[in-house]
Amino acid sequence: MAAKSRFTKLDAFTKTVDEARIRTTSGGIVTIVSLIVVVFLAWGEWADYRKIVIHPELIVDKGRGERMEIHLNVTFPKMPCELLTLDVMDVSGEQQHGVAHGVNKVRLQPPSRGGGVIDINSLNLHQEDATHLDPAYCGNCYGAQAPSNAVKPGCCNTCDEVREAYAQAAWAFGRGENVEQCEREHYAERLDEQRAEGCRIEGGLQVNKVVGNFHFAPGRSFSQGNMHVHDLKNYYDAPTGQTHDFTHSIHSLRFGPQLPESVIKNLGSSSLPWTNHHLNPLDGSSQITTDPNYNYMYFVKIVPTSYLALGWEQKARNRGLLSDDGSVETHQYSVTSHKRSLQGGDDAAEGHAERLHSKGGIPGVFFSYDISPMKVVNREEKSKTFLGFVAGLCAIVGGTLTVAAAVDRGLFEGTTRLKKMRSKDQ
Repeated sequence: MAAKSRFTKLDAFTKTVDEARIRTTSGGIVTIVSLIVVVFLAWGEWADYRKIVIHPELIVDKGRGERMEIHLNVTFPKMPCELLTLDVMDVSGEQQHGVAHGVNKVRLQPPSRGGGVIDINSLNLHQEDATHLDPAYCGNCYGAQAPSNAVKPGCCNTCDEVREAYAQAAWAFGRGENVEQCEREHYAERLDEQRAEGCRIEGGLQVNKVVGNFHFAPGRSFSQGNMHVHDLKNYYDAPTGQTHDFTHSIHSLRFGPQLPESVIKNLGSSSLPWTNHHLNPLDGSSQITTDPNYNYMYFVKIVPTSYLALGWEQKARNRGLLSDDGSVETHQYSVTSHKRSLQGGDDAAEGHAERLHSKGGIPGVFFSYDISPMKVVNREEKSKTFLGFVAGLCAIVGGTLTVAAAVDRGLFEGTTRLKKMRSKDQ
């Protein structure tokens, strides 16, 4: 017999001789059940190890001098494109009158005829072709100064340039009667033809990342002192039997890039509580009115949001905001809305007679946005490390076998005692 080592007394795993081994039917059943339990729990541990979870963080947004994208798609079924103007302004003093880049006006048939698309035009200042004119021709601006972006400096060769000159001079323009350029281009006739049409404005804006607003209102806009004014003459001077109003449907409105569909699909429905910035609250909303003197205001609170895909740290070097690593710099927002008649009055019909509305203002749809100084960072991470997975696997195997051994021991002892009791009775 081999000499005992000094470590023999420390052996926690005592051995039994082969003759002491006893195999039972109950032991075989417990073994099979324990193996099934081990496989099932191990598979669950593996699935949990592969699962990706989102850890949201709240930090101070340290971005400086950034620009923000606004993507919009809004339909006005009772406003012709010829009358509709989109303006942007912010607290930094920047104003964009009649936004002309990255936005399209889509002419729509009247709702009574289905509201189908008639034509799509980009919002460019010089929509009328003036190349057919004599090269020496210099159109009169009718008392106003030629716009700085006129095709021919110092001249108003198109009706649109005359209208722009009037807007810069803060003058009302009307239908362009006795204006040579507008009569040549049949501006009044074109306006009358479009009176019953609707308009959809779609595209994107680039704005400063500061407090500001953008709005849809009738007529050409201009600044008069410290006031922002629209030429409403053509809006109100509609032919008999025709009226305009700002009934509208917001198909989509978001700030910044959209989460890629592949990312949303991978996240699944369980991710909706944290990633609701791709569920823009104004999408699919609409407002209906028959009053041409009506004003809608949306107050939007914007929160900068980052989505950082798994492993983005190694891939994000020298890349843009939206790159192959799946990271996205975007924004989520909440919104409250208010509407009122420009004629003033109260909300007695809604049970709030004490709620009074002031008179005056510009009819239209206004979006006032404010930027939060805090930023939400949604970071993808694995639910556990590989070492955690191994530790969990060992715990499953060891714990299951321990419980199985205890169950088997109990069954064996119970069966043995039962046999002894029966033998005594005999």
